[in-house]
Amino acid sequence: MNAETSPTAAAEPRDAAGGPPLQLHSVYSPGHSWHMIGGAMDLGERPWDAVVRECREETGMTAAGPPRLLATVHGQPREQRPYSALRLIFYGGRLTAEQVRGITLDPRERDEVRVLPLAEWEALMPARDFARRAVEEARRTGVAAYVDTWGNA
Repeated sequence: MNAETSPTAAAEPRDAAGGPPLQLHSVYSPGHSWHMIGGAMDLGERPWDAVVRECREETGMTAAGPPRLLATVHGQPREQRPYSALRLIFYGGRLTAEQVRGITLDPRERDEVRVLPLAEWEALMPARDFARRAVEEARRTGVAAYVDTWGNA
């Protein structure tokens, strides 16, 4: 990791039937308010370890392995983010309705949990942040996606 790249790791959990994805609402990012569970990797931290830590910190849940990479997402520097962004997105498993209701959010970071179909997520998110279609295809096919346009639109 260096000052010119910001590596992050995320989990993409689904409901128990493997249906719509879950995301968390951010209290500090109005232009990019809906996020997968995840965040910045600590210096020297392995990507899956970051997912496990972020799941625990953001939801109170324990991420279930084994790690299954769904996508690598890259974004070039831009005015609001003067460094490259690199996100590794892992399959986050299936959650029952009871597990979703039991999520405990850190109110300093998140204030809402939603499970919605992709079309509804797309309407709530800026186009530049919507890499969900590639992630969905990777989840469905088992072939990891590579997206190199995140945040560039």
